[in-house]
Amino acid sequence: MAFDLDEAHEDFRAAVRRFTDERIRPVVDESERAGHPPERLWKEMGAAGLLGLLTPAEFGGSAGDGGECTAVTVLAEELSRACGGIAVGALVSAYMAGPHLVRYGTPAQRQDWVERIAAGTAIASIAVTEPGAGSDVAGITTRATRTEDGWRLEGRKMYITNAGLAHVLVIGARTDATGHRGITTFVVPADTPGLSVGRPLRKLGWHSSDTREVVLDGVEVGADAVLGAENRGFYQIMEAFQLERVVLAAMGLGHAAEALTTVTEYVRGREVAGAPLTDLQTVRHRIAAAEVDLEAARALTYQAADRLDRGHPEAGRSVAAAKYFAAKVADHVVDEALQLFGGAGYLEETPVVRHHRDVRILRIGGGTDEIQLEILSKRLVAS
Repeated sequence: MAFDLDEAHEDFRAAVRRFTDERIRPVVDESERAGHPPERLWKEMGAAGLLGLLTPAEFGGSAGDGGECTAVTVLAEELSRACGGIAVGALVSAYMAGPHLVRYGTPAQRQDWVERIAAGTAIASIAVTEPGAGSDVAGITTRATRTEDGWRLEGRKMYITNAGLAHVLVIGARTDATGHRGITTFVVPADTPGLSVGRPLRKLGWHSSDTREVVLDGVEVGADAVLGAENRGFYQIMEAFQLERVVLAAMGLGHAAEALTTVTEYVRGREVAGAPLTDLQTVRHRIAAAEVDLEAARALTYQAADRLDRGHPEAGRSVAAAKYFAAKVADHVVDEALQLFGGAGYLEETPVVRHHRDVRILRIGGGTDEIQLEILSKRLVAS
């Protein structure tokens, strides 16, 4: 494919950028202090069509014309230019938790939640990660035990985005044997007795996203709470991980692009010994090299999104490559930008500082660097 977006996606990018500039940037500082975006912003994003890109039209979304994964990638990049914490809350609800309900939900489950998530009147969270099982989804220990009326859930989840804001959670629990088999996902309303959340976790970055522990203490749900096929939850989670990883790669693009724009403006106006910093070859070259790295990361990321859209047989490898490379590039580019700010780069009021905090998680969340390299290196092992 050509890595230039088609006209429809470029128009969408322009619309998201306008929304970001007008509605998100003005509330970033407020959100960072509060630990979450203002409630009204969710509904504004829903009304703008930003939360329903994978939602069928019958539920108020816009899915169906193709190119949905690419559109979500554009959205993730543009939102992250303003604030990673605000971006990830919306992206988790609509494009990490929500797709489980769209793809695997029963008619009743979809009726209850899908339209509301797309409209921003309900917030979703996905609770898979545990204190002892991060990237190792097969290692989760939360149990779901069959009861006369359904299931009883017991266990703890950790690092759960939107946990304190969510109206509904998609929860992975073990229902049978160890390992990949025997994991089932459940749809659990947040007000279900026995489900509680801890205090907001203090994080290095993503200060405007709500992240907490989720405790399941005898949570009773009906048989109709099973999401998808019983004992097939691992495979459902792995399928959803593909878009999640592209989203995280795209967030890296946004952080890096914003940092480059900001530092370029700074060095053009900053003088040393009576001349702008851009007169120094070393400064120009560092920015040029960062731009090349960013363009390479963008090409890999949009190729991965396009391959997901088309069901390409190499989509999984493209996703792993994009997630690994874009997150590493973003980490490096933002750090370079901070370095070029000099002493000002260490001050909280310098715009690049928040991006420096936020970008580091992208090499951990959604599968670490090491997990992506393991995926990419599998073909080196003799079968």
